Amino acid sequence: MVGKFLKVKCAKCSNEQNIFEKSATPVKCLVCESTLAEPTGGKANVKAEIIKKL
Repeated sequence: MVGKFLKVKCAKCSNEQNIFEKSATPVKCLVCESTLAEPTGGKANVKAEIIKKL
């Protein structure tokens, strides 16, 4: 399984967080609990602003 990590910014609280681009579970913001990414079976559907690929 090859994938990259993404640095994303939460639209609700502006928290910056690192997530895996192929996450298999929903990813929530650690500060405000809003959903940052949802699994799709491949690459996750990222709902937050992507700052950069790590």
